[in-house]
Amino acid sequence: CVIDGGMSAEVERLHQALRGAAENLDKVVNLVKERVGEVQANIFLAQKMIIEDKTLAREAAEKIEKEHMNAEAACVDVLDSYEARLLEVDDEYLKDRASDIGEARHRILDSFRRQRGDGDGYSARPSDAGTHGTPLIIVAEELTPGETVAFNQENTAGFLTERGGPASHVAILARAMGIPAISGVPALLRKIGPDDHVIINGTTGECIINPARQTLNLYPALGRLAPKRKIAVPKVPGFPVYANINTSNEVELALSMNAEGIGLYRTEFEFILADKVLNEEEQYERYAHVVKRMEGKPVYIRLADLGGDKAAHFLSLPAEENPALGYRGARLLLGQPELLGAQARAIARAAALGPVHVIYPMIVDEQQFLKLRTRFLQSIQGVESGQITHGVMFEVPAACICAENLLQAADFGSIGTNDLVQYLLAVDRDNGLMAADYDSDRPAFWRIIEHIVDAAAQYGRPLSVCGEMGGQPQLLPKLIARRIRCVSVSPRLIGLARLTARRALQAKK
Repeated sequence: CVIDGGMSAEVERLHQALRGAAENLDKVVNLVKERVGEVQANIFLAQKMIIEDKTLAREAAEKIEKEHMNAEAACVDVLDSYEARLLEVDDEYLKDRASDIGEARHRILDSFRRQRGDGDGYSARPSDAGTHGTPLIIVAEELTPGETVAFNQENTAGFLTERGGPASHVAILARAMGIPAISGVPALLRKIGPDDHVIINGTTGECIINPARQTLNLYPALGRLAPKRKIAVPKVPGFPVYANINTSNEVELALSMNAEGIGLYRTEFEFILADKVLNEEEQYERYAHVVKRMEGKPVYIRLADLGGDKAAHFLSLPAEENPALGYRGARLLLGQPELLGAQARAIARAAALGPVHVIYPMIVDEQQFLKLRTRFLQSIQGVESGQITHGVMFEVPAACICAENLLQAADFGSIGTNDLVQYLLAVDRDNGLMAADYDSDRPAFWRIIEHIVDAAAQYGRPLSVCGEMGGQPQLLPKLIARRIRCVSVSPRLIGLARLTARRALQAKK
Protein backbone atom coordinates (compact mmCIF):
# COMPACT_ATOMS: atom_id res chain seq x y z
CA CYS A 1 0.00 0.00 0.00
CA VAL A 2 1.28 3.47 -0.89
CA ILE A 3 0.49 6.44 1.35
CA ASP A 4 -0.74 9.66 -0.24
CA GLY A 5 2.57 11.48 -0.09
CA GLY A 6 4.46 8.75 -1.92
CA MET A 7 2.25 8.27 -4.95
CA SER A 8 4.17 10.62 -7.27
CA ALA A 9 7.42 8.85 -6.46
CA GLU A 10 5.75 5.48 -7.05
CA VAL A 11 4.45 6.56 -10.47
CA GLU A 12 7.94 7.76 -11.38
CA ARG A 13 9.34 4.39 -10.25
CA LEU A 14 6.81 2.72 -12.57
CA HIS A 15 7.98 4.77 -15.56
CA GLN A 16 11.63 4.05 -14.77
CA ALA A 17 10.94 0.31 -14.63
CA LEU A 18 9.13 0.40 -17.97
CA ARG A 19 12.01 2.28 -19.60
CA GLY A 20 14.51 -0.16 -18.10
CA ALA A 21 12.54 -3.16 -19.35
CA ALA A 22 12.44 -1.71 -22.87
CA GLU A 23 16.20 -1.09 -22.84
CA ASN A 24 16.87 -4.62 -21.58
CA LEU A 25 14.65 -6.05 -24.31
CA ASP A 26 16.66 -4.15 -26.94
CA LYS A 27 19.71 -6.12 -25.78
CA VAL A 28 17.81 -9.39 -26.23
CA VAL A 29 16.73 -8.34 -29.73
CA ASN A 30 20.35 -7.66 -30.68
CA LEU A 31 21.30 -11.09 -29.29
CA VAL A 32 18.64 -12.79 -31.42
CA LYS A 33 19.77 -10.89 -34.53
CA GLU A 34 23.31 -12.09 -33.91
CA ARG A 35 22.52 -15.73 -33.10
CA VAL A 36 19.45 -16.46 -35.23
CA GLY A 37 18.56 -13.64 -37.61
CA GLU A 38 16.77 -10.33 -38.03
CA VAL A 39 13.48 -11.93 -39.05
CA GLN A 40 13.32 -13.97 -35.84
CA ALA A 41 14.20 -10.88 -33.80
CA ASN A 42 10.88 -9.40 -34.91
CA ILE A 43 9.19 -11.92 -32.59
CA PHE A 44 10.03 -9.58 -29.72
CA LEU A 45 8.29 -6.58 -31.28
CA ALA A 46 5.03 -7.58 -29.58
CA GLN A 47 6.71 -7.51 -26.16
CA LYS A 48 8.26 -4.13 -26.94
CA MET A 49 4.86 -2.75 -27.91
CA ILE A 50 3.34 -4.06 -24.66
CA ILE A 51 6.09 -2.57 -22.48
CA GLU A 52 5.97 0.80 -24.26
CA ASP A 53 2.17 0.90 -24.48
CA LYS A 54 0.92 4.20 -23.08
CA THR A 55 -2.33 2.51 -22.01
CA LEU A 56 -0.39 0.14 -19.73
CA ALA A 57 1.49 3.04 -18.13
CA ARG A 58 -1.70 5.08 -17.73
CA GLU A 59 -3.82 2.27 -16.25
CA ALA A 60 -1.05 1.20 -13.86
CA ALA A 61 -0.55 4.82 -12.75
CA GLU A 62 -4.29 5.14 -12.11
CA LYS A 63 -4.20 2.07 -9.86
CA ILE A 64 -1.31 3.61 -7.91
CA GLU A 65 -3.17 6.90 -7.48
CA LYS A 66 -6.71 5.60 -6.92
CA GLU A 67 -6.15 2.23 -5.22
CA HIS A 68 -2.84 3.06 -3.52
CA MET A 69 -1.13 0.00 -5.04
CA ASN A 70 2.63 -0.09 -5.28
CA ALA A 71 4.08 0.09 -8.81
CA GLU A 72 4.81 -3.64 -9.11
CA ALA A 73 1.32 -4.70 -8.04
CA ALA A 74 -0.36 -2.12 -10.29
CA CYS A 75 1.62 -3.20 -13.33
CA VAL A 76 1.00 -6.91 -12.71
CA ASP A 77 -2.71 -6.32 -12.15
CA VAL A 78 -3.12 -4.55 -15.50
CA LEU A 79 -1.09 -7.14 -17.42
CA ASP A 80 -2.93 -10.02 -15.76
CA SER A 81 -6.22 -8.60 -17.01
CA TYR A 82 -4.84 -8.37 -20.57
CA GLU A 83 -3.55 -11.94 -20.41
CA ALA A 84 -6.83 -13.31 -19.03
CA ARG A 85 -8.78 -11.80 -21.93
CA LEU A 86 -6.52 -13.47 -24.51
CA LEU A 87 -6.68 -16.85 -22.77
CA GLU A 88 -10.47 -16.75 -22.89
CA VAL A 89 -10.46 -16.51 -26.70
CA ASP A 90 -11.16 -19.81 -28.49
CA ASP A 91 -8.15 -19.51 -30.77
CA GLU A 92 -4.91 -21.42 -30.14
CA TYR A 93 -2.81 -18.81 -31.96
CA LEU A 94 -4.08 -15.98 -29.77
CA LYS A 95 -3.66 -18.11 -26.65
CA ASP A 96 -0.01 -18.65 -27.61
CA ARG A 97 0.34 -14.88 -28.03
CA ALA A 98 -0.66 -14.49 -24.37
CA SER A 99 2.88 -15.64 -23.62
CA ASP A 100 4.08 -12.26 -24.94
CA ILE A 101 2.25 -10.58 -22.07
CA GLY A 102 3.69 -13.09 -19.61
CA GLU A 103 7.24 -12.45 -20.75
CA ALA A 104 6.70 -8.68 -20.78
CA ARG A 105 5.50 -8.97 -17.18
CA HIS A 106 8.67 -10.88 -16.22
CA ARG A 107 10.85 -8.26 -17.87
CA ILE A 108 9.12 -5.39 -16.10
CA LEU A 109 9.35 -7.12 -12.72
CA ASP A 110 13.05 -7.77 -13.34
CA SER A 111 13.45 -4.09 -14.12
CA PHE A 112 11.95 -3.31 -10.71
CA ARG A 113 14.40 -5.77 -9.14
CA ARG A 114 17.31 -4.03 -10.84
CA GLN A 115 16.05 -0.75 -9.38
CA ARG A 116 16.40 -2.31 -5.94
CA GLY A 117 19.79 -3.85 -6.78
CA ASP A 118 18.46 -7.43 -6.56
CA GLY A 119 20.39 -8.94 -9.49
CA ASP A 120 21.03 -8.64 -13.19
CA GLY A 121 17.58 -9.68 -14.25
CA TYR A 122 15.58 -12.12 -16.21
CA SER A 123 17.32 -12.18 -19.59
CA ALA A 124 20.56 -13.67 -18.29
CA ARG A 125 19.24 -16.61 -16.30
CA PRO A 126 19.54 -19.50 -18.79
CA SER A 127 22.69 -18.37 -20.54
CA ASP A 128 25.03 -20.71 -18.66
CA ALA A 129 23.03 -23.83 -19.49
CA GLY A 130 24.59 -26.19 -21.96
CA THR A 131 28.07 -24.65 -21.73
CA HIS A 132 29.88 -27.62 -20.21
CA GLY A 133 30.49 -29.58 -23.42
CA THR A 134 27.73 -32.19 -22.99
CA PRO A 135 24.65 -31.76 -25.20
CA LEU A 136 21.57 -31.12 -23.08
CA ILE A 137 17.86 -31.40 -23.74
CA ILE A 138 16.14 -28.54 -21.95
CA VAL A 139 13.02 -29.75 -20.10
CA ALA A 140 10.62 -27.16 -18.65
CA GLU A 141 6.99 -26.45 -17.96
CA GLU A 142 7.24 -23.55 -20.41
CA LEU A 143 9.98 -21.50 -22.06
CA THR A 144 9.81 -17.90 -23.14
CA PRO A 145 11.42 -16.67 -26.37
CA GLY A 146 14.05 -14.81 -24.36
CA GLU A 147 15.01 -17.93 -22.44
CA THR A 148 15.07 -20.00 -25.64
CA VAL A 149 17.60 -17.83 -27.46
CA ALA A 150 19.76 -17.40 -24.34
CA PHE A 151 20.70 -21.10 -24.23
CA ASN A 152 24.02 -22.06 -25.79
CA GLN A 153 23.00 -23.32 -29.24
CA GLU A 154 26.03 -25.52 -29.85
CA ASN A 155 25.33 -27.64 -26.77
CA THR A 156 21.53 -27.54 -26.70
CA ALA A 157 20.25 -30.75 -28.28
CA GLY A 158 16.52 -30.05 -27.93
CA PHE A 159 13.60 -28.50 -26.04
CA LEU A 160 10.77 -30.34 -24.26
CA THR A 161 7.94 -28.39 -22.62
CA GLU A 162 4.63 -29.18 -20.98
CA ARG A 163 2.98 -26.08 -22.41
CA GLY A 164 3.01 -24.43 -25.83
CA GLY A 165 2.17 -25.45 -29.36
CA PRO A 166 3.49 -25.47 -32.94
CA ALA A 167 2.57 -21.80 -33.46
CA SER A 168 4.27 -20.61 -30.27
CA HIS A 169 7.23 -18.28 -30.56
CA VAL A 170 9.46 -20.86 -28.87
CA ALA A 171 8.59 -23.49 -31.48
CA ILE A 172 9.28 -21.02 -34.28
CA LEU A 173 12.61 -19.94 -32.78
CA ALA A 174 13.67 -23.55 -32.20
CA ARG A 175 12.98 -24.39 -35.85
CA ALA A 176 14.94 -21.34 -36.97
CA MET A 177 17.89 -22.41 -34.79
CA GLY A 178 17.77 -25.97 -36.14
CA ILE A 179 17.01 -27.41 -32.70
CA PRO A 180 14.26 -30.05 -32.32
CA ALA A 181 11.44 -29.09 -29.97
CA ILE A 182 8.30 -30.79 -28.68
CA SER A 183 5.64 -28.82 -26.82
CA GLY A 184 2.45 -29.77 -25.03
CA VAL A 185 3.69 -32.97 -23.33
CA PRO A 186 1.36 -33.75 -20.37
CA ALA A 187 2.98 -34.35 -16.96
CA LEU A 188 6.42 -34.02 -18.56
CA LEU A 189 8.22 -32.92 -15.40
CA ARG A 190 6.95 -36.00 -13.54
CA LYS A 191 8.26 -38.33 -16.25
CA ILE A 192 11.80 -37.04 -16.85
CA GLY A 193 14.59 -36.59 -14.31
CA PRO A 194 17.80 -34.51 -14.53
CA ASP A 195 20.04 -37.48 -15.41
CA ASP A 196 17.73 -39.28 -17.84
CA HIS A 197 18.79 -39.96 -21.42
CA VAL A 198 16.25 -38.85 -24.02
CA ILE A 199 15.79 -39.13 -27.79
CA ILE A 200 13.39 -36.62 -29.32
CA ASN A 201 12.10 -36.17 -32.87
CA GLY A 202 10.81 -32.65 -33.30
CA THR A 203 8.96 -33.51 -36.50
CA THR A 204 7.01 -36.58 -35.40
CA GLY A 205 6.71 -35.54 -31.75
CA GLU A 206 8.35 -38.75 -30.55
CA CYS A 207 10.08 -38.65 -27.16
CA ILE A 208 11.88 -41.77 -25.89
CA ILE A 209 13.00 -41.66 -22.25
CA ASN A 210 15.98 -43.83 -21.27
CA PRO A 211 15.93 -45.79 -24.55
CA ALA A 212 16.92 -49.45 -24.54
CA ARG A 213 20.10 -50.52 -26.33
CA GLN A 214 18.02 -52.00 -29.17
CA THR A 215 16.39 -48.59 -29.69
CA LEU A 216 19.73 -46.80 -29.64
CA ASN A 217 20.95 -49.19 -32.33
CA LEU A 218 18.27 -47.74 -34.63
CA TYR A 219 20.11 -44.41 -34.39
CA PRO A 220 23.68 -45.48 -35.20
CA ALA A 221 25.01 -41.99 -35.90
CA LEU A 222 23.09 -40.11 -33.25
CA GLY A 223 25.88 -39.99 -30.72
CA ARG A 224 28.33 -38.59 -33.24
CA LEU A 225 26.01 -36.04 -34.82
CA ALA A 226 24.14 -34.65 -31.84
CA PRO A 227 27.01 -32.86 -30.03
CA LYS A 228 28.06 -30.91 -33.12
CA ARG A 229 25.19 -30.50 -35.52
CA LYS A 230 27.38 -28.83 -38.13
CA ILE A 231 29.20 -31.99 -39.26
CA ALA A 232 29.16 -32.46 -43.03
CA VAL A 233 28.95 -36.15 -44.01
CA PRO A 234 30.19 -36.97 -47.55
CA LYS A 235 27.59 -37.14 -50.32
CA VAL A 236 26.20 -40.47 -51.51
CA PRO A 237 26.59 -40.96 -55.29
CA GLY A 238 23.19 -41.25 -56.96
CA PHE A 239 21.31 -40.32 -53.80
CA PRO A 240 21.05 -36.54 -53.30
CA VAL A 241 20.00 -35.34 -49.86
CA TYR A 242 18.41 -31.89 -49.80
CA ALA A 243 17.52 -29.66 -46.85
CA ASN A 244 14.12 -28.62 -45.55
CA ILE A 245 14.09 -25.01 -44.35
CA ASN A 246 11.44 -22.77 -42.80
CA THR A 247 13.16 -19.39 -43.17
CA SER A 248 15.79 -17.85 -45.42
CA ASN A 249 18.29 -17.71 -42.55
CA GLU A 250 18.33 -21.50 -42.30
CA VAL A 251 20.07 -21.75 -45.67
CA GLU A 252 23.36 -21.16 -43.83
CA LEU A 253 22.88 -24.30 -41.73
CA ALA A 254 21.95 -26.23 -44.88
CA LEU A 255 25.16 -25.10 -46.56
CA SER A 256 27.24 -26.00 -43.50
CA MET A 257 25.84 -29.54 -43.77
CA ASN A 258 26.78 -29.62 -47.48
CA ALA A 259 23.16 -29.94 -48.64
CA GLU A 260 22.87 -30.68 -52.34
CA GLY A 261 19.91 -28.36 -52.64
CA ILE A 262 16.87 -27.02 -50.81
CA GLY A 263 14.21 -29.69 -51.20
CA LEU A 264 11.45 -27.91 -49.30
CA TYR A 265 11.31 -24.22 -48.41
CA ARG A 266 8.21 -23.89 -46.23
CA THR A 267 7.49 -20.27 -47.08
CA GLU A 268 4.42 -20.02 -44.83
CA PHE A 269 6.73 -19.75 -41.82
CA GLU A 270 8.11 -16.49 -43.18
CA PHE A 271 4.58 -15.07 -42.92
CA ILE A 272 4.01 -16.58 -39.48
CA LEU A 273 7.30 -15.21 -38.15
CA ALA A 274 6.54 -11.75 -39.51
CA ASP A 275 2.99 -12.08 -38.14
CA LYS A 276 1.60 -10.50 -41.29
CA VAL A 277 1.09 -10.97 -45.02
CA LEU A 278 4.47 -10.20 -46.57
CA ASN A 279 4.39 -7.97 -49.63
CA GLU A 280 6.11 -8.92 -52.89
CA GLU A 281 9.35 -7.10 -52.09
CA GLU A 282 9.64 -8.61 -48.61
CA GLN A 283 9.14 -12.08 -50.05
CA TYR A 284 11.58 -11.47 -52.90
CA GLU A 285 14.36 -10.50 -50.49
CA ARG A 286 13.98 -13.81 -48.65
CA TYR A 287 13.66 -16.06 -51.70
CA ALA A 288 16.46 -14.28 -53.56
CA HIS A 289 18.78 -14.74 -50.58
CA VAL A 290 18.21 -18.50 -50.59
CA VAL A 291 18.63 -18.87 -54.36
CA LYS A 292 21.81 -16.77 -54.40
CA ARG A 293 23.36 -18.62 -51.46
CA MET A 294 22.69 -22.00 -53.10
CA GLU A 295 24.71 -20.89 -56.17
CA GLY A 296 22.90 -22.87 -58.84
CA LYS A 297 21.87 -25.83 -56.71
CA PRO A 298 18.16 -26.69 -56.92
CA VAL A 299 15.77 -24.75 -54.70
CA TYR A 300 12.25 -26.14 -54.22
CA ILE A 301 9.95 -23.41 -52.93
CA ARG A 302 6.54 -24.47 -51.66
CA LEU A 303 3.75 -21.97 -52.10
CA ALA A 304 2.50 -20.78 -48.71
CA ASP A 305 0.63 -23.66 -47.05
CA LEU A 306 -1.21 -21.47 -44.58
CA GLY A 307 -4.22 -22.66 -42.63
CA GLY A 308 -4.70 -25.98 -40.89
CA ASP A 309 -2.20 -26.32 -38.04
CA LYS A 310 -0.40 -23.18 -39.28
CA ALA A 311 -2.83 -20.55 -38.09
CA ALA A 312 -2.90 -17.36 -40.15
CA HIS A 313 -4.95 -14.92 -38.08
CA PHE A 314 -3.53 -12.04 -40.13
CA LEU A 315 -5.63 -13.26 -43.08
CA SER A 316 -8.82 -12.71 -41.04
CA LEU A 317 -10.17 -16.14 -41.94
CA PRO A 318 -13.30 -17.48 -40.22
CA ALA A 319 -12.81 -20.04 -37.45
CA GLU A 320 -13.10 -23.67 -38.57
CA GLU A 321 -14.13 -26.69 -36.54
CA ASN A 322 -11.79 -28.96 -38.51
CA PRO A 323 -9.03 -26.79 -40.01
CA ALA A 324 -6.92 -29.77 -41.15
CA LEU A 325 -9.69 -30.52 -43.66
CA GLY A 326 -10.60 -26.92 -44.29
CA TYR A 327 -9.49 -23.77 -46.05
CA ARG A 328 -5.76 -24.36 -46.49
CA GLY A 329 -3.07 -25.04 -49.07
CA ALA A 330 -4.25 -24.95 -52.68
CA ARG A 331 -7.82 -24.07 -51.68
CA LEU A 332 -6.69 -21.02 -49.76
CA LEU A 333 -4.35 -19.88 -52.55
CA LEU A 334 -7.11 -20.15 -55.15
CA GLY A 335 -9.39 -18.14 -52.88
CA GLN A 336 -6.75 -15.47 -52.14
CA PRO A 337 -5.57 -14.25 -55.58
CA GLU A 338 -3.63 -11.29 -54.17
CA LEU A 339 -1.68 -13.57 -51.82
CA LEU A 340 -0.89 -15.98 -54.66
CA GLY A 341 -0.02 -13.19 -57.10
CA ALA A 342 2.48 -11.47 -54.81
CA GLN A 343 4.19 -14.75 -53.98
CA ALA A 344 4.28 -15.89 -57.61
CA ARG A 345 5.94 -12.64 -58.73
CA ALA A 346 8.48 -12.76 -55.89
CA ILE A 347 9.39 -16.36 -56.75
CA ALA A 348 9.64 -15.58 -60.47
CA ARG A 349 12.01 -12.68 -59.80
CA ALA A 350 14.16 -14.88 -57.56
CA ALA A 351 14.29 -17.50 -60.33
CA ALA A 352 16.30 -15.02 -62.41
CA LEU A 353 19.15 -15.72 -59.96
CA GLY A 354 19.09 -19.52 -60.21
CA PRO A 355 16.87 -22.57 -60.86
CA VAL A 356 13.64 -22.63 -58.85
CA HIS A 357 11.10 -25.42 -58.57
CA VAL A 358 7.64 -24.47 -57.27
CA ILE A 359 5.77 -27.00 -55.11
CA TYR A 360 1.97 -26.77 -55.06
CA PRO A 361 0.63 -27.79 -51.60
CA MET A 362 -2.41 -29.87 -50.65
CA ILE A 363 -3.31 -30.69 -54.26
CA VAL A 364 -6.32 -32.98 -54.64
CA ASP A 365 -6.41 -33.71 -58.37
CA GLU A 366 -5.12 -32.72 -61.81
CA GLN A 367 -7.79 -30.07 -62.39
CA GLN A 368 -6.92 -28.23 -59.18
CA PHE A 369 -3.20 -28.32 -59.99
CA LEU A 370 -3.72 -27.01 -63.53
CA LYS A 371 -6.00 -24.23 -62.29
CA LEU A 372 -3.49 -23.10 -59.67
CA ARG A 373 -0.57 -23.31 -62.11
CA THR A 374 -2.51 -21.22 -64.63
CA ARG A 375 -3.16 -18.56 -61.97
CA PHE A 376 0.55 -18.60 -61.09
CA LEU A 377 1.62 -18.15 -64.72
CA GLN A 378 -0.91 -15.38 -65.29
CA SER A 379 0.44 -13.55 -62.24
CA ILE A 380 4.03 -13.50 -63.52
CA GLN A 381 3.34 -12.26 -67.04
CA GLY A 382 5.82 -9.50 -67.81
CA VAL A 383 8.11 -10.42 -64.89
CA GLU A 384 11.77 -10.96 -65.77
CA SER A 385 12.43 -14.48 -64.60
CA GLY A 386 14.52 -17.60 -65.15
CA GLN A 387 14.06 -21.36 -65.06
CA ILE A 388 10.92 -22.42 -63.15
CA THR A 389 9.37 -25.88 -62.97
CA HIS A 390 6.04 -26.74 -61.36
CA GLY A 391 5.39 -29.80 -59.22
CA VAL A 392 2.88 -31.48 -56.95
CA MET A 393 3.12 -32.20 -53.24
CA PHE A 394 1.67 -35.68 -52.71
CA GLU A 395 0.09 -35.48 -49.26
CA VAL A 396 -3.63 -35.97 -49.95
CA PRO A 397 -4.61 -39.62 -50.61
CA ALA A 398 -6.85 -38.61 -53.54
CA ALA A 399 -3.86 -37.07 -55.33
CA CYS A 400 -1.76 -40.17 -54.65
CA ILE A 401 -4.38 -42.45 -56.17
CA CYS A 402 -4.42 -40.25 -59.29
CA ALA A 403 -0.63 -39.91 -59.41
CA GLU A 404 -0.47 -40.90 -63.10
CA ASN A 405 -2.67 -37.98 -64.17
CA LEU A 406 -0.87 -35.50 -61.95
CA LEU A 407 2.64 -36.53 -62.94
CA GLN A 408 1.71 -36.42 -66.60
CA ALA A 409 0.77 -32.75 -66.08
CA ALA A 410 3.44 -31.73 -63.54
CA ASP A 411 7.22 -31.42 -63.94
CA PHE A 412 8.04 -33.32 -60.73
CA GLY A 413 6.58 -34.76 -57.56
CA SER A 414 7.39 -34.39 -53.86
CA ILE A 415 5.94 -36.77 -51.29
CA GLY A 416 5.00 -34.99 -48.07
CA THR A 417 4.95 -37.94 -45.70
CA ASN A 418 4.01 -35.94 -42.59
CA ASP A 419 0.52 -34.98 -43.76
CA LEU A 420 0.10 -38.02 -46.00
CA VAL A 421 0.29 -40.37 -43.01
CA GLN A 422 -2.17 -38.19 -41.10
CA TYR A 423 -4.76 -38.19 -43.87
CA LEU A 424 -4.22 -41.78 -44.96
CA LEU A 425 -4.67 -43.19 -41.44
CA ALA A 426 -7.21 -40.60 -40.21
CA VAL A 427 -4.88 -39.73 -37.32
CA ASP A 428 -4.40 -36.19 -36.00
CA ARG A 429 -0.62 -35.92 -35.71
CA ASP A 430 -0.96 -33.10 -33.15
CA ASN A 431 -3.14 -35.18 -30.82
CA GLY A 432 -1.07 -36.83 -28.10
CA LEU A 433 -3.77 -39.44 -27.50
CA MET A 434 -3.18 -40.81 -31.00
CA ALA A 435 0.61 -40.72 -31.02
CA ALA A 436 0.88 -44.52 -31.11
CA ASP A 437 -1.40 -44.68 -34.17
CA TYR A 438 0.68 -42.17 -36.14
CA ASP A 439 2.80 -44.91 -37.67
CA SER A 440 3.72 -44.86 -41.35
CA ASP A 441 5.14 -48.38 -41.34
CA ARG A 442 1.91 -49.94 -42.57
CA PRO A 443 1.04 -51.82 -45.79
CA ALA A 444 -1.38 -49.12 -46.99
CA PHE A 445 1.31 -46.45 -46.79
CA TRP A 446 3.90 -48.49 -48.66
CA ARG A 447 1.41 -49.32 -51.41
CA ILE A 448 0.76 -45.61 -51.87
CA ILE A 449 4.51 -44.93 -52.11
CA GLU A 450 4.98 -47.72 -54.67
CA HIS A 451 2.10 -46.38 -56.74
CA ILE A 452 3.58 -42.86 -56.88
CA VAL A 453 7.05 -44.22 -57.71
CA ASP A 454 5.59 -46.26 -60.59
CA ALA A 455 3.75 -43.21 -61.94
CA ALA A 456 6.91 -41.07 -61.76
CA ALA A 457 8.88 -43.75 -63.62
CA GLN A 458 6.16 -44.02 -66.26
CA TYR A 459 6.46 -40.33 -67.18
CA GLY A 460 10.13 -39.85 -66.32
CA ARG A 461 9.42 -37.31 -63.59
CA PRO A 462 11.85 -36.55 -60.72
CA LEU A 463 10.46 -37.67 -57.36
CA SER A 464 11.61 -36.99 -53.81
CA VAL A 465 10.42 -37.53 -50.25
CA CYS A 466 10.45 -34.26 -48.34
CA GLY A 467 8.90 -35.37 -45.06
CA GLU A 468 11.18 -36.04 -42.10
CA MET A 469 10.80 -39.78 -42.76
CA GLY A 470 13.82 -39.41 -45.02
CA GLY A 471 15.96 -38.80 -41.95
CA GLN A 472 14.65 -41.75 -39.92
CA PRO A 473 17.15 -44.64 -40.03
CA GLN A 474 14.49 -47.30 -39.48
CA LEU A 475 12.34 -46.11 -42.42
CA LEU A 476 14.76 -44.68 -44.99
CA PRO A 477 15.99 -48.16 -46.06
CA LYS A 478 12.37 -49.10 -46.79
CA LEU A 479 11.98 -46.01 -48.96
CA ILE A 480 15.17 -46.94 -50.82
CA ALA A 481 13.87 -50.49 -51.31
CA ARG A 482 10.88 -48.90 -53.06
CA ARG A 483 13.14 -46.96 -55.48
CA ILE A 484 13.12 -43.58 -53.75
CA ARG A 485 16.42 -41.98 -54.74
CA CYS A 486 16.17 -38.48 -53.27
CA VAL A 487 15.10 -37.17 -49.87
CA SER A 488 14.90 -33.77 -48.22
CA VAL A 489 15.23 -33.51 -44.44
CA SER A 490 15.98 -31.01 -41.69
CA PRO A 491 19.57 -29.76 -42.15
CA ARG A 492 20.74 -31.39 -38.94
CA LEU A 493 19.52 -34.79 -40.23
CA ILE A 494 21.40 -34.65 -43.53
CA GLY A 495 24.40 -36.53 -42.14
CA LEU A 496 22.25 -39.25 -40.60
CA ALA A 497 20.29 -39.64 -43.85
CA ARG A 498 23.49 -40.02 -45.86
CA LEU A 499 24.98 -42.58 -43.48
CA THR A 500 21.76 -44.59 -43.53
CA ALA A 501 21.37 -44.35 -47.31
CA ARG A 502 24.96 -45.44 -47.93
CA ARG A 503 24.47 -48.57 -45.81
CA ALA A 504 21.12 -49.39 -47.43
CA LEU A 505 22.43 -48.96 -50.98
CA GLN A 506 25.52 -51.05 -50.25
CA ALA A 507 23.31 -53.79 -48.80
CA LYS A 508 21.36 -53.93 -52.09
CA LYS A 509 24.50 -54.67 -54.12
